[in-house]
Amino acid sequence: MIEAIKSDDIVQRLGGRFKLCALIQHRWKELIQGARPLVERRGRSDLEVIIDEIMQGKISINLEETGITPPEKALGRK
Repeated sequence: MIEAIKSDDIVQRLGGRFKLCALIQHRWKELIQGARPLVERRGRSDLEVIIDEIMQGKISINLEETGITPPEKALGRK
């Protein structure tokens, strides 16, 4: 599962490594504070659970709420 972090697929899905890192940090904090995982834990670490949640599309960055310009708009694409 951790190999998924090395893949460009997960990076491109979120729009960059920094956004991926920010999402992982935010979700990790939620899990530490008691949030329930959105996927089966099956003895996996928090990081493995978070990566699985991202890969399954259960969590992502809401660019409108954060005020971040989506990459396609920043580059002049639709």
